[in-house]
Parts: sequence; structure tokens; C-alpha cells
Amino acid sequence: MSFEVKDFPDKGELVIGTVEKIFEYGAYVKLDEYDNLRAYLPRNEVSTKWIRNIRDVLKEGQKAVFKVIRVDRRKGHVDVSLKRVSDGERRKKLLEWKKLQKSLKTLEIVASKLNRPFDDVLNTIGRRLTEKYGDLYSALEEIARFGEEAIRDLGFTEEENKILIEEAKRHIEIKKVKISGTLFLFTVKGDGVKIIKDILTSAKNVEKPREVSVRIYTVGSPRYKVELIGLNYKELEKTLAKILELVKTKAQQYGALMRFVRDRK
Repeated sequence: MSFEVKDFPDKGELVIGTVEKIFEYGAYVKLDEYDNLRAYLPRNEVSTKWIRNIRDVLKEGQKAVFKVIRVDRRKGHVDVSLKRVSDGERRKKLLEWKKLQKSLKTLEIVASKLNRPFDDVLNTIGRRLTEKYGDLYSALEEIARFGEEAIRDLGFTEEENKILIEEAKRHIEIKKVKISGTLFLFTVKGDGVKIIKDILTSAKNVEKPREVSVRIYTVGSPRYKVELIGLNYKELEKTLAKILELVKTKAQQYGALMRFVRDRK
């Protein structure tokens, strides 16, 4: 979230708008992010396909993603297009909008619990969070993940820290991803149990990002399940590569055999 105040959107910008009134040759749209600034949607910017009636595509009260195609700040005119918004742009903008609404709602609750005006909390706590993390939702995600560690350097009071952490953990969902596979370890040595245990213990304790958790358990010797859970696949793949390299090195040292079979997603 940016604290820069803009009266008008820029040409080419994607905006969230609510259809206000529909006419034969176009429609008026209120721009939600610009204090309900009224924009005009020409009929020929509604759809890439021929339409008999503009109401076949639009309904009053409908919220959608539009692209700004003309801006006349002197006259106060803004024209937008619906047909020029790609599916990818639409999905991305709607996700950003939903995140913004959730983060603002969370901060409203924080303000209520602090018994302070929302605008005051937004322009103090919200501003500091945004300056550090780029946007408010990303800041709340970090707080939900790491608690006080994420905001220790921002100079908030103990009460502010406590309420921020509570509400971030309550309202911000941290989605995690998982990769897994089966590790086969073979050894015919007399102390094979000890060897396998040492290899698996080393694998569990491999250096990894703090967001990544590693679980290794037996599914019946010589098969061992390896599961990694984290915030993104890139970190998981790097950690799995480290684990397999370590297991391979250890197995060679002990004269054991190893094989890894990746689970399908």
C-alpha cells in the first residue's frame, strides 16, 4: 500500500471500479481507489466481441477491473476500458485488491483495540510497516510468520506489538507448499541401524531457511519418507537438493546404497 495521495489514475493503470449507470452508448464507473471518482466506459471498450446490448455484459453495481485509456486532469475526465484488461491482469489486480482490503480491515481492528482513530493508526503504524516491507499486506504476512521479530526495530509500544501480532496471526493466512519423496537406504553391515540413523539425523539437521520444515520418517525399512514444507517451491527444492547431496555423501562414506523417488504433485 502506498501513502501517496493521487487525485487521478495514470493512463494505462489498472483500477477497480463499480458500475454506476449504464446507457446505450456506454456506462459510468466509480473508481473505488480514487474516492469514487467517476470514469466513463465507452460502449466500444466493453467487449472484444460484438454485443447487442451493453447490459448483456454489464450490470449496475458490478465491480470489475478496468484499464485507464484517457485522462484529462484539467476537465476532470477519465475514460476506462474493460476489453483491454487481460485475464492475467484481472486476476492479479483482484488479488491485490483483496489483499489491500483484508490488510486495511485488520488495521481497523488494531485501531479499535488500541482505542485510536483508524486514520491515526494508518498514518503511524501503517506507514512504518509499509516503509519497511513495501506494502501493508506483506508486512502483516511477515508479522504472522515471525511475530515480534518482524517489527522489533520499528519502535512500536509493547501494546502495539501485542495487538499487531495477535490480529496478523488471526486474519492473515500464510499459505504453505509441500514436496516429498521416498528415500531408499541399503546397507548389509552389522551396525546398519546405527548407520541409517546417523544418515537420517544429518539429513534432518541440514542447513535450511527458517521457514522450511523437514520431516523424515520410516515407512518400512529400507524406505524413508522425506517431506519438506515451506512458503515457496524454490526454497524447498534448494533444501531437498542439499539433503540428497548430504545423504549421498554419507552413504558413500559408510558404503551404503541410496536412491530417491520423487512423489508426483
